[in-house]
Amino acid sequence: MKTYYQLCVLIALTFRVHSGPILSSTGKDREELATNYLKRLSRMDEDNTPSSGPKVSKMQDFLKLNVTGTLDTETMEMMKKPRCGVPDVASYKDRVLNYKWSTKNLTYRIENYTPDMSVAEVDDSIERALQVWARVTPLKFTRIYSGIADIMISFTVGDHGDGSPFDGPNNLLAHAFGPADGLGGDTHFDDDETFTFKSPNGYNLFLVAAHEFGHALGLNHSSDPGALMNARYTYRDVDSFVLPRDDVRKIQALYGSNPDIPDKPEPIPPSTPNACDPSLVLDAVTTLRGETYFFKNKFFWRHHPQIPQNEQFLIKTFWPELPDDIDAAFEDPSADLVYIFKGQKVWALSGYDVVNRMNLSSFRLPAKVKKINAAVYDESTGKMLFFVGKSYYSYDTNKKKMDKGYPKLVEERFPGMTGKVTAAYQYSSFTYLFSGTSIFEFSETVLMRVLGNNYFLQC
Repeated sequence: MKTYYQLCVLIALTFRVHSGPILSSTGKDREELATNYLKRLSRMDEDNTPSSGPKVSKMQDFLKLNVTGTLDTETMEMMKKPRCGVPDVASYKDRVLNYKWSTKNLTYRIENYTPDMSVAEVDDSIERALQVWARVTPLKFTRIYSGIADIMISFTVGDHGDGSPFDGPNNLLAHAFGPADGLGGDTHFDDDETFTFKSPNGYNLFLVAAHEFGHALGLNHSSDPGALMNARYTYRDVDSFVLPRDDVRKIQALYGSNPDIPDKPEPIPPSTPNACDPSLVLDAVTTLRGETYFFKNKFFWRHHPQIPQNEQFLIKTFWPELPDDIDAAFEDPSADLVYIFKGQKVWALSGYDVVNRMNLSSFRLPAKVKKINAAVYDESTGKMLFFVGKSYYSYDTNKKKMDKGYPKLVEERFPGMTGKVTAAYQYSSFTYLFSGTSIFEFSETVLMRVLGNNYFLQC
């Protein structure tokens, strides 16, 4: 019989940042919530006071929250979210667990199916999820149709006999047991959820299964926001999915790399951008209701002016409908809207909701402009500035038309700015134009100083 090793539960964690108060609990309720949360997920001792201290700091650091060491509003909001049952701070210690399968040839069996998808869709999702790991390791997965497999896969609800009952829709999505005899490797999906084949609606079975099979192979959760093994469920494009570098590194530390030479080179595993990288070139920068967002590839950093640390997330954690690798972004505070640009497509955001879909022609840009490199809202004039190469256009928000005489050279308005503008935004009456790894700070039309690319990221 199999023996129990470790249960890992993946939970859909959907971030929504609210502008108003988010805590209605009394002080006693807050303390009880924090104590239970830290005890369950941070191995807090009974005598520890949860309201401040290293336990809270470690938890905040692992979850990529602002590290204050206190139970601030943001931390309490996070504690109220459904999430994984594996102690994050224990994983944060980066202990070497050395739990892995002794064989490289593993079997799996699908015991039953969800009514949300066809049998063929479930089979395909499970097979592709296993191949995510087989592609980068020596592991081979063979399906069997009867008997006991190394990885037994089932869809179930509520209390299903393994000591960790599911809790209905939208919280616990699935769980898996790490390598061992008995329950080891077994993977259960909560059939109270709505699983999908390729749609971003509901929960994509391929993504959930690939995460869970990482646990079944011996991996813990990762603090890397871009990792598949991060505890948060985030929808990604399943057709173009490539296992991130953090996951590749960790699974290969257990099993080694794939010795088979593929017919064609595998895509380079994507890595999470590092704010300290001196060669970092940002895709776009915008403000949003007092905070600043710095975009790069699939990610963004979020910065609050009164908090020193920046938080990093996948774009799709906040906005599943937005594309990766955006071209430009800016906030129009007069309308409380943020505009996101990629190619000729434009998305209008109200906070964390997509409220409109547009295109470049909506701003009366000429047809020859197929994409923009940067954009900014000039609060002093109420004009939207669109940067294309070394030129820029000015759009009058009141008259809803492009100003006459444009495009003009950027250097005419911003003397000293000779390179291509790659990102732009305004803050405290200053205009910041990003060009590659440099930031040009202007007070109206006067160049004040040239800054390094991580000046605002506070590396």
